[in-house]
Amino acid sequence: MQTLPNPATVKSSSGELSTDTTIHRRQTRPIQVGNVTIGGSHPVVVQSMINEDTLDIDGSVAAIRRLHEIGCEIVRVTVPSMAHAQALAEIKQKLYASYQPVPIVADVHHNGMKIALEVAKHIDKVRINPGLYVFEKPKSNRTEYSQTEFEEIGDKIRQTLEPLVVCLRDQGKAMRIGVNHGSLAERMLFTYGDTPEGMVESALEFIRICESLDFRNLVISLKASRVPVMIAANRLMVKRMNELGMDYPLHLGVTEAGDGEYGRIKSTAGIGTLLAEGIGDTIRVSLTEAPEKEIPVCYSILQSLGLRKTMVEYVACPSCGRTLFNLEEVLHKVREATKHLTGLDIAVMGCIVNGPGEMADADYGYVGKQPGYISLYRGREEIKRVPEDRGVEELINLIKADDRWVDP
Repeated sequence: MQTLPNPATVKSSSGELSTDTTIHRRQTRPIQVGNVTIGGSHPVVVQSMINEDTLDIDGSVAAIRRLHEIGCEIVRVTVPSMAHAQALAEIKQKLYASYQPVPIVADVHHNGMKIALEVAKHIDKVRINPGLYVFEKPKSNRTEYSQTEFEEIGDKIRQTLEPLVVCLRDQGKAMRIGVNHGSLAERMLFTYGDTPEGMVESALEFIRICESLDFRNLVISLKASRVPVMIAANRLMVKRMNELGMDYPLHLGVTEAGDGEYGRIKSTAGIGTLLAEGIGDTIRVSLTEAPEKEIPVCYSILQSLGLRKTMVEYVACPSCGRTLFNLEEVLHKVREATKHLTGLDIAVMGCIVNGPGEMADADYGYVGKQPGYISLYRGREEIKRVPEDRGVEELINLIKADDRWVDP
């Protein structure tokens, strides 16, 4: 799995739009989660979450392994009770015995102090939701929160959070402060409204508590089911962290994205927009489908932005009246023959008008030149013209001649 370079951040003094096509990622502190590092100069990390009940030990082990084998680098499991927390010890043991270590994150929500302290013994990172970690009983007739009430709840949060922070700090483990737009605490809603600002302030409250206890192994996430809210919250979080001298890595995701084509497009719109701005160190695409379906979408987003190289990059024109062969059929044949050659860029172009120019960055090109014949290119150089029915075979021979072929 190839990772592209991560250059240092470049700041423009003129304020003009840059013509630099490289994504310059925001510089963040590296956070260790098991054997995976989030942030720093490390690649954007791919995550997902199993659907199995954590009490199902064997089912959970199998699900974690399935995800990890297809490229999921960190796996999250839900921990709604003390029994689930205790089950994690056996899950981790069986996973190590039958497979290998996999970084695991425990998802802890309502009134989770005791549960979180238990899971902290067994796994690599604990995810808490600030809106649910300390229960605030809603009042139907409330019109505002007084400063005293606000601070009293803040003190209660600190008392509840401190034992977990100390436990994780002393073990060298990590925490994700995961704010969800749909579960903001009531006092945040009253104080800041149902806004990205409320999400950011909710995260900052927990960050400040952690920092006061000398704990900085933090990953921050601000998720929403509406893409514009998710984007605005993360942009504001970066702005506020920059102002406060904080450099924590961000986990990106669009919650409840749904399924099928729209779920993928919605996730890509949110995650891809921020990654293109250099924001984001780890991602999850949340689909209402089997978790295994999420991983290819994550890697497609990262590859399309040039942040990871995990597959062959195919450049292909959309076809038009100038196309000299069945482009869709040929692209399929080329893909099937070469899809295992991770790291290569291969272009399939229907005609000479746009072909050589549009595919200039590709390693190899397959271009329609005249009816019944195609030209094969190495970079910008035309190497040979061959009959169309031998095109794929000759493309493979060219790759072999360059010693870049490996057997599937």
